[in-house]
Amino acid sequence: MVKPFDTWDGVYQVVSGYTGGHMDNPSYEAVKSGESGHYEAVQISYDPKKIDYQTILDLYWPQIDPTDAGGQFHDRGPQYRTAVFYHDDEQKKQAEEAKAKLINSQLFKSPIVTDILPASRFYPAEDYHQNYYQTHAEDYQKDREKSGRDVFIQTHWKK
Repeated sequence: MVKPFDTWDGVYQVVSGYTGGHMDNPSYEAVKSGESGHYEAVQISYDPKKIDYQTILDLYWPQIDPTDAGGQFHDRGPQYRTAVFYHDDEQKKQAEEAKAKLINSQLFKSPIVTDILPASRFYPAEDYHQNYYQTHAEDYQKDREKSGRDVFIQTHWKK
């Protein structure tokens, strides 16, 4: 989820990591196994004068399958569920409105299951996970193709 946000003017940094769990300083292995209770997530630092939260939400939704409660594409398990994390009441309101708009659009026949949750402590992932789409471009592209994400996006979001 780094790549869709990384090149936008006003986005300073996109960090891969973990949030929402019960373990301090979780490792990738602890998160991947599901034992830590964390979501795999990205933390986006941005200048609200150049890009606003609504634009970030608008970029987020077409990157996911918001109807899949069991993970995302070939990544299965609760650590791969989709969620929008908010930091204040205004972000919560905007995220809930964006979700309601998606529900009302009837773009999907299945229910929208993406949670809107308060942000909790964020732990950056290990260095080798950061900017993976750049540092391991070939592996990143193969994984995207294998996952079915691009086909899903093209089929459901590019209408």
